[in-house]
Amino acid sequence: MSDRLRKIRSRLEAHDQAHVLSRADELSADQLEHLLDQIEQIDFEALDELIDRHVHHPDGSALPGELEPAPYFPEDMPEDEKARYRADGERLLREGRVAAFTVAGGQGTRLGWNGPKGTFPATPVTGKPLFRVFAEQILASQRKFGVTIPWYIMTSPINDADTRAFFLDNNCFGLDRKNLFLFPQGVMPSLDAKTGRILLSAKHEIAMNPNGHGGSIKALRDSGAIEDMAARGIEHISYFQVDNPLAKVIDPLFLGLHASAEESSGEMSSKMVAKTDPEEKVGVFCRSEGKTIVVEYSDLPEELARQTTDDGALRFLAGNIAIHLFGVPFIERLTAEKHRFGLPYHRALKKVPHIDVESGAPVDPAEPNAIKLESFVFDALPLAERSLVLETSRVEEFAPIKNADGRDSAASSHELQSERHARWLEASGVTVPRDQEGRPAARLEISPLTALDPGEIPAAELPEVIRPGAEIAI
Repeated sequence: MSDRLRKIRSRLEAHDQAHVLSRADELSADQLEHLLDQIEQIDFEALDELIDRHVHHPDGSALPGELEPAPYFPEDMPEDEKARYRADGERLLREGRVAAFTVAGGQGTRLGWNGPKGTFPATPVTGKPLFRVFAEQILASQRKFGVTIPWYIMTSPINDADTRAFFLDNNCFGLDRKNLFLFPQGVMPSLDAKTGRILLSAKHEIAMNPNGHGGSIKALRDSGAIEDMAARGIEHISYFQVDNPLAKVIDPLFLGLHASAEESSGEMSSKMVAKTDPEEKVGVFCRSEGKTIVVEYSDLPEELARQTTDDGALRFLAGNIAIHLFGVPFIERLTAEKHRFGLPYHRALKKVPHIDVESGAPVDPAEPNAIKLESFVFDALPLAERSLVLETSRVEEFAPIKNADGRDSAASSHELQSERHARWLEASGVTVPRDQEGRPAARLEISPLTALDPGEIPAAELPEVIRPGAEIAI
């Protein structure tokens, strides 16, 4: 331990971070080992550049120039085009070229749920957890296309063990364990906003924060997931976040467009929904200098957010719903250099409790005192040669569960899930009761194992009429 300690202390001194070990003499052997493990995980060469850029010489987040709305493939594109691209996507699936990738590092704290967000009961009738919803989609797609679809899941250091235990306790929801690949998200040290010095949350603990959903790209490389994909012949990655139970894990139409359309380089593609109003808190797909980008809702000037077309629709309409496709070579390119991650980091000024390294006393700041660095996955878009956006229906694919109540809550998600399945049932000739506002007057749930789209619903299992107040799971 003494030799290891000496080497690490020398490394810290070389990067002006020697204070991290200033109270090492007070630590137990286990505590010191934990702290040294944390230190060894930090890329100090890269961190020095980030401290210089985001602490000592911050330049703010300038809005890109000449913003225009991003072009997109409309939801109602001609049926013959849909059929052609869908066939291309189905071919990729049957050839085993596609993997699913879920970003699942969050906890359910905001939902009042004590556990990983993926374990939250999400469906309106049976209360299936989010992980089961996605697992059933993968199982159904495997059966439909006669292929194995590996599932990669990015956890976080705080929920990795609980997530693994949840899968084992549920027998991996019927999936083969060898086709599941779980790995934790990367973290970054929180930095003193004035000095750039690494903060300690305890004498033996660096104050760490997740490195953002953009860190999922780096984590694919660091975890060995990309090497695993290469060994399996995977060429395309279907990316989605764990809080959206309506996300299509596997979408042949989207895959075909991504891989075959002239507008796409096959590197990164995205889905969008039309924003409900200028204030909706979703990023917006825009075009700048010939590249598709996402501008966060908080960064889009109000005069642009409120601009309308001649028919009264929002001009900057395309809302980002965090559903993407990536080409594996693109991920390899972005992560090829050890000290130069392809995506930029963004600074966020936050309040971070820490200890005073001189006295060892805890500090609970009244004002923001620290810089947290995080990356955003959509920042990969302008790095692609050509990137396309596909419009989809909110009812079909976007019902996130983020908040305890109100918009994007379990209640609002349940309404959208019931609405989607009401439409599927009505398309099959079932009479669904609706209230005065046109919403389903029943709770409805169709398992992916029953149908992945309306055309797969088995007519023999359907009721002719659903009564008001009923709870139907098919």
